[in-house]
Amino acid sequence: MPRPPDPSVVVLRALGLGDLLTGVPALRGLRAALPRDRIELVVSRGVAPLARLLDVADDVTTIASLSDDAPVPAPFLAVNLHGSGPESHSWLLRTNPSSLLAFAHPSIPASFGGPTWSADEHEVGRWCRLVTAAGIDADVTDLSIPAPPDPLPADPDRVVVHVGAGAGSRRWPPRRWVEVVRRLVRDGRTPLLTGDEDERPTALFVAGEAGIPVDRVLAGRTDVVELAGVVSGARLVLAGDTGVGHLATALGRPSVLLFGPTSPSRWGPPPDGRHVVLWKGSTGDPHADEPDPGLLRITVDEVLEAAAAI
Repeated sequence: MPRPPDPSVVVLRALGLGDLLTGVPALRGLRAALPRDRIELVVSRGVAPLARLLDVADDVTTIASLSDDAPVPAPFLAVNLHGSGPESHSWLLRTNPSSLLAFAHPSIPASFGGPTWSADEHEVGRWCRLVTAAGIDADVTDLSIPAPPDPLPADPDRVVVHVGAGAGSRRWPPRRWVEVVRRLVRDGRTPLLTGDEDERPTALFVAGEAGIPVDRVLAGRTDVVELAGVVSGARLVLAGDTGVGHLATALGRPSVLLFGPTSPSRWGPPPDGRHVVLWKGSTGDPHADEPDPGLLRITVDEVLEAAAAI
């Protein structure tokens, strides 16, 4: 069947920062396997500036949700790196592709040739397995990204402290972050508090209680590329199970990551010696409103000891 005009491949990964970064090995595999095809990557608006720096697609398009119209007409191949379906499968099928690369879903006949979804595998490995099933090589260790420019003056004692997370179940209590930040200052470090606009009040509370200047509160003041630049210049990153932890991995910065309702075997960093994961071995609802009981069992002293160790 003759291929239609550009773009010939559309790839869906319209999720958060951590989702984009854990999809990098699969995206790189697709790019290497299809060097002559025009690839359009569909992402969420917030991560689009960073996605454009990854050199894995010719164009980056954004959508707000899967209810948005598909912006790419008639690709030769549609690739679902978004989810198990059926909603994401259906969205891609609205582009009228010649073929669909996706995990098999019983309600989507076009997906029947795909591999079986497994809820328990690591997010990086899942998407590499999908593209590998189509004969495309993907390296699960290929997680690094180029460091964007650091928007701040260099500081060898910079510690990025990310006080928020996408759901309440993954948010360590702010008063515990206060204690961590106080100790960092006492040890001569320069903590910078990151987060999105919604997390700025929490970051301001932590800064005020810990007695650090308000100009060290970067929450709500950086876009995703600037945030990546700040992380690239950090001596250490402290965060929950959230996108900034994946930035630390992608940029090769040491990190201490606090996991609660989700096992690090599914979303944690690679065991390369740069990262310490604190997890109490329990699982729960990653989208719940209240902090996970396992997350609450992680103490301030444990975080500080892990930070000192790396």
